[in-house]
Amino acid sequence: MNPSRIKFVVLFLVFGFAFIFGTTLILNQPAEAFLGAESQGAWQSVISTILSPIKIVLLGPLVPFINFLHRDPDTPPPFFLAMFAVYWSVLAASLHFVLGKMKSQ
Repeated sequence: MNPSRIKFVVLFLVFGFAFIFGTTLILNQPAEAFLGAESQGAWQSVISTILSPIKIVLLGPLVPFINFLHRDPDTPPPFFLAMFAVYWSVLAASLHFVLGKMKSQ
């Protein structure tokens, strides 16, 4: 199956947001935290450490912008969602392009 680039980007965004919300709710840590914290249970800390490479790729370049937007306590959440969507769309489009080139060779 070879999905179109738009379908790939949309699925990437859906799974990216599901991953972030899932790790935030289940693991009881902020989205920008990469490693386990002392306030977590032992299993939550282990899972956080295992998932940290994925979170670094999905959120790592956005951490300075997240910290900048957290200075203002009245920053509306759509700014964060839009920032994630733009970055992940570029990431997904480039990933689809690279995978397509690798497949055609």
